[in-house]
Parts: sequence; structure tokens; C-alpha cells
Amino acid sequence: MDYTNYIVGTAKELLAIDSPSGFTQKAADFVAEQFKKLGYSPVQTVKGGVFVDLGGKSKENSILLLAHMDTLGCVVHEIKSSGRLKLTNVGGLGAQSIIGENCRIYTRFNGVYEGTFNLCNASSHVNDDFNGAKRDYNNMEVILDEMVSNKSETEALGIMNGDFVCFDPRTTVTEKGFIKSRFLDDKLSVAILLGYAKYLSDNKIAPERNVYMHITCYEEVGHGGSACCPSDVKEVLAVDMGCVGDGLTCKEHQVSICAKDSGGPYNYEMTTSLIKAAKENNIDFAVDIYPHYGSDAGTVLRAGSDVKHALIGPGVYVSHGYERSHVKGVENTLKLLKAYLG
Repeated sequence: MDYTNYIVGTAKELLAIDSPSGFTQKAADFVAEQFKKLGYSPVQTVKGGVFVDLGGKSKENSILLLAHMDTLGCVVHEIKSSGRLKLTNVGGLGAQSIIGENCRIYTRFNGVYEGTFNLCNASSHVNDDFNGAKRDYNNMEVILDEMVSNKSETEALGIMNGDFVCFDPRTTVTEKGFIKSRFLDDKLSVAILLGYAKYLSDNKIAPERNVYMHITCYEEVGHGGSACCPSDVKEVLAVDMGCVGDGLTCKEHQVSICAKDSGGPYNYEMTTSLIKAAKENNIDFAVDIYPHYGSDAGTVLRAGSDVKHALIGPGVYVSHGYERSHVKGVENTLKLLKAYLG
């Protein structure tokens, strides 16, 4: 069976669910339901992640696969005297990367409102310093799609500081196989892990060693994988976006194997085994160093687990922006999971 359509379709559904770090319950419900449909018994962690045991023939060398369903986003920092909203970011979302984007403001008790995030005094026909104005959270604001003109009117809608603000993913898949969307990091990898779970379920395959999956919910703020590593796990493999850019060799149609990120080198033996599996199975791959990157695998180690760790993922261009990957990158990542896990 070709699992590409399942993965891409599942990714599109998950991408449509707003889920910045700390606001992931609906995404968790969706992910858990997909595992249940495949015949597994997922559990939700206290923190809010989704954990599932896929089984295996032996627990002597168990492996934990990680991907994260949380994304970048914002929360309301201040309701301004104009009734517009000043934001603060959740994770590394740069204000300049979301200028002009539509957004949704989730109140705690009064429903959801819509708006647009833009430069203050955003009309170039009016603003003498339109080109020179700094694009940051101090100089940008949400203009609500409501008839409000002061702070009291916005507060009367039920909007308050701390409300989550989520941005349109604008997901599309082109005829040539390019997948374009915000938040491919890391919902595309979550869908790939679900595709691997479906492959095992459809074919009634019991892996040689026990395979666990943890779909985490705080990766973008640095502690997604810091809990729930079973005691029998010897290896941790994060499946997250593979970097594409100057000085790197990976392209969107490949699976990337990370040798080192900002936290240091990944386990040499495990990374070598992944490279060997890719070579022996004619998988289109690249090995790269990610200069500004951290993964859930690193947080597992920092939490104190004595495990080997590695990182792979489909090539994704324009990280923390409007991102692009390719169905071939999805396929090569799935192939590498199959080859490495047996």
C-alpha cells in the first residue's frame, strides 16, 4: 500500500487544528483518535502529549520515537487603548514572518474572534516611515474584525491578556508534490509516524524490538520530550523537520539525518547506523549540521535518561515561516524508519 496519501491527508487535517505550545488539547484528541483507528491504545500524558506502545518482539533494546504536535503562535500581551492587541510570541515566531496574516483569538470563556496581524499604522499611503518601521512585536498589532475602537469595547468581547492567538497555516499541496504550509514543523512528522504505525498495523508486523511513540506538546518552548521515557528504552529517535538552507546539503525531497545541532553531536553509533540503513536501502538522504536547532531527543537526555539519541526528518525550507517540503521527503523519511526499525 502507498502510505503517502494517508500521511499527506492526515497532515492536512492536523495542520488545520490550531495548537501552539500550551494550547494543544484539540490536536492531542485528533492524534489519539488516529492511533485508536489503527488499533492501538494511546494514553494522554499529564503534560498533554500522546503516548502509545506499538509493541514488538523484545524489550531488551526498545526505541522511543518522538515528534511534536505543538507549533509556534502568540498570546495577547496587552489590550491597547485603541482596542487593538499587542502580542508576545510562543516559541521562536518572528513578528516579521507573520505580517499581514489572518489570525484567530481564542478567549477562555467567550468564543473565538478573528483579526489580522499587521504593522501599526500599516497604510503606506499614510505612514511616512512605512519602509523604515521595525517589524517587531512592539511595532505590530492585531486589528480585530470587530467594531471596536477602544480598550473597553475589546474587553467587553471577553478578550483578555493571555488569550492564545493562532495564525492561518495556509496549507496547500501542489501538482508537483510540494507541500506548503505553516507548521510543517512538526505536524508533517507526526503524520509520518502515524503512517509508520499504520504500516505496522495493516501488515500485522511486530517489530524486532519494542517501539514506543510520544507525540509531544511543548517542543517549541524546549521541554517537549523531558518526561515519559520508559525504563527499557535504549534509543530515542526524534522525527522533526530537516533543515534546508545555505551551507547544508539537504533538499525538500530528501530525508535529513542530523549529525549535530546547537546542543551538540547526536549519538555517533546510532547516527552511523541510520546512514548505513539509508545507503543499503537506496534511500535519498543527506547528513547535515543544524546551527540553530534543538530537538525533543535532546530534552530526553537533559531530563536524565541514559539513552542513545538521533534525529531525522523530511527536508523543510523556510523554518519558522511559510514552510515547504515535498512528498518525496515524506516517502524517504518513512523508508528510513522502516529500514532502521526492521
